[in-house]
Amino acid sequence: MREENFPVLIVGGGGAGLTASMLLARMDVDHLLVSARPGTSDLPKAHVLNLRAMEILEDCGVADEITERSTPPGQMSATAWYAGFAGPDEDAGRQIAKLESWGAGGENEMWRAASPRVQANLPQIRLEPVLKAGAERLSPGKIRFNHELLSLSQNEEGVTATIRDNASGETYLVRSEYLIGADGGRIVASEIGVEYEGLGVLTETATLHVSADFSKWAKDPGVLLRWILCPRKGTMVVMVPMGPDHWGPESEEWVIHLSYLVGDPRAHSDEGVEADVREAIGLPDAPMEIHKVTRWSVDAVMASSFASGRVFLAGDAAHRHPPTGGLGLTSAIHDVQNLTWKLASVIKGTASPGLLDSYEPERRPVDGRNAQRSLENAANQFLIVGTAGVSPENTPEENHRNLARLWSGLPEDEELRLEVMKTIRAQSMEFSELNVEFGYAYESAAIVSDGSDAADPVDEVRVYEPSTRPGSPLPHAWLDDQNGERLPVKDLVKPGRFLLIAGEDGQDWCEAASRIRESGIPVDALRIGHIEGDLFDPRSMWASRREISRDGAILVRPDRFVAWRSVSGSEAPTEELADAFGQILGRPVLATAEA
Repeated sequence: MREENFPVLIVGGGGAGLTASMLLARMDVDHLLVSARPGTSDLPKAHVLNLRAMEILEDCGVADEITERSTPPGQMSATAWYAGFAGPDEDAGRQIAKLESWGAGGENEMWRAASPRVQANLPQIRLEPVLKAGAERLSPGKIRFNHELLSLSQNEEGVTATIRDNASGETYLVRSEYLIGADGGRIVASEIGVEYEGLGVLTETATLHVSADFSKWAKDPGVLLRWILCPRKGTMVVMVPMGPDHWGPESEEWVIHLSYLVGDPRAHSDEGVEADVREAIGLPDAPMEIHKVTRWSVDAVMASSFASGRVFLAGDAAHRHPPTGGLGLTSAIHDVQNLTWKLASVIKGTASPGLLDSYEPERRPVDGRNAQRSLENAANQFLIVGTAGVSPENTPEENHRNLARLWSGLPEDEELRLEVMKTIRAQSMEFSELNVEFGYAYESAAIVSDGSDAADPVDEVRVYEPSTRPGSPLPHAWLDDQNGERLPVKDLVKPGRFLLIAGEDGQDWCEAASRIRESGIPVDALRIGHIEGDLFDPRSMWASRREISRDGAILVRPDRFVAWRSVSGSEAPTEELADAFGQILGRPVLATAEA
């Protein structure tokens, strides 16, 4: 049997696997990706890409193309709730409420202050081909779709995988030092004895991917997600434009989600689902080309472990979420950003294998929180429906009457209207969850605590408060270089390299980093100040966020999380920095003596 050898084997060609491939390639780590599927996804599925995900995809070299193909920012600036969609009722399609969503298309100042990128929205049927093309450009001949993992085994030396080329029928072996399971839980997890733990099932959903012209009824161009309380069915329908050439009301394709009670047999009939959707939205005879009907449960699942030996799980292989909040795909992208630099460091001999032990302690709490938040987002959506008095147990007329109370203007209906509006405003926890998306922090052996306590959040969901406390993401700030060219501070962190950022008087720290670099550690160093330094802080944005003095320093990991900091200077900066690297990398770091 033919054998091939690679430092890393990636199993799975979705968002997690393809992103992992591009990140490894950027760090010059040879690898092979195999996917059992003959091509990329034929389902729209996940589509929202948050700020940090877009930063990571910029690292991969594909963010600009994604932005170009994405929903224009102005057409994903809001989400809204409606009383029905179309039909003979004079109030059909009446807007109940509208909320800003995902940074209001780049207009929300808190989102602009968090990142130089803006949110994007591109369904997986169009996103994954972009990712696949990017991976193939970086690793030609090493992205193999229709190549299926049959089995794997591992020992202290590495992983052996049996792969079948489904086109030719040939079976071959791939030996690797490490394996990333990004196959959505298809086979890798079971091969390493990992099981899945459910966090609860809320409901079942049927999804239609259709081509249709809904522009006559979808009036709001700035609304991305339409949450439609349907009096005819007593349930909620969600309608999402999918492009590809136009967005908003003019979109050529749509995804329509219809909720069912768990066990409802109608959810399992394509004809029944189509009939229910048509009745719910009030368009029994409108032209509608149905591409695919899929079914899924509104639930959340976590793997019992994210790793076993030399095999690591990422994305849907490690955790699966409801789509509410758009946290599934983005969490997958964050997983592989965390994992790949660690693999690269170990493979290149910079770090001990112990560094890899920090993957699960860092990612599991974040992914678990995201899964729980997704469930809570979904639960509150159902609470909105119930609070408004819409129920499948009511007649359509009763549902109409209950909804009409929201705009009747009658004093006896005011309390109900205010309660529904309150419940809808609470859904900002889904559409303005900036601190969930961006503000989480890591705790592990790969983070050197400075003894400081995390600040109590203003709002743990909605308000991101930048910090350089170890474990936090590197705060955003705009800087000027020596030629006056503006760049974001994140761009200073190069693939697979650490970055030491010192204050304007922190030259001793930069010299210490230079000595560390001479011992083989990939670390760059520079000073940032408003007037003096290697780079300049024209808006004092960095000064307001750095939380160190003029002679202090922070150390940033290759994934742009703060690994260590010293608020001020040190009498022995080289030894102190070497000790920090020793903890992070899990091995002694020797440096030349102090000058």
